[in-house]
Amino acid sequence: MTKQTSSAPTGAQKVVVGLMALIENGDLSPGDPIPKTADLAEHFGVNKNTASRAVQLLKERGVLSGKAGGTTRVRVPPMYQVRSTTRYQIEKDRVLLPEEERRTAGVAELDSKIPVSAMYENHVKLDVLPAPADVAEVLGLEPGALVLRRIGTRRHREGAGESRSVSYMPHDLAVQNPALFDPDREPWPGGSLHQLYTLGVEVERIEDTITAYMPSAEEMERQDIPLGVPIMHVRKISYSTSGDAVEVTDIPFPADRIKLHYVTPLRPW
Repeated sequence: MTKQTSSAPTGAQKVVVGLMALIENGDLSPGDPIPKTADLAEHFGVNKNTASRAVQLLKERGVLSGKAGGTTRVRVPPMYQVRSTTRYQIEKDRVLLPEEERRTAGVAELDSKIPVSAMYENHVKLDVLPAPADVAEVLGLEPGALVLRRIGTRRHREGAGESRSVSYMPHDLAVQNPALFDPDREPWPGGSLHQLYTLGVEVERIEDTITAYMPSAEEMERQDIPLGVPIMHVRKISYSTSGDAVEVTDIPFPADRIKLHYVTPLRPW
């Protein structure tokens, strides 16, 4: 960097304006590391504490990312999603399509407008474990009963924060189709509604409950969440035509990249 000599705002704002100019001009691209605090201080003619404060301000604005003591980079823009309740009927309608058609696209594309095939990372981890107490209660299971857990993680670009979902299905139900335990079959064509279909289960309704909380340090790092941004947590419960809960899915959405859109049809009088 060449030392800045032109007039500019003073203090931390001076560094903020200068770094923003470097980013907007393309001198620093998403994923690029920014200069060290000492170099920033020298370049902009401020002390290290002022330069550090400027970096923190840009982290809070979602322009930079990186944990304290580590490498700070220009933040890769997160994947914005719009999640609507109409997605569930679309997903159910696709259950009866041939596998070739189910493989072409899924409801995930409806939310992000990004094909799954274009994702930088798309991974599903399968394991069997005792159901967490709250999940067992929803699924009507005895304490210690086993569930099939699916943890899905995606990144749309290198360096981006991950998106994540965790689903639970009763093991006694899932074991009726051994293919559900095969990671080589992931991502499953047709999603969870088709998985349940292979078990002879038709989903009659899906309930979403949304709560908010502040993320942990681990969640902030894993999902690249700016300081002060809450998580909108969706708990999705699928019910069969017999009224039984057959799957529980937890999906944490950082509030800076999600729009929840709910459509409620009303029967005419």
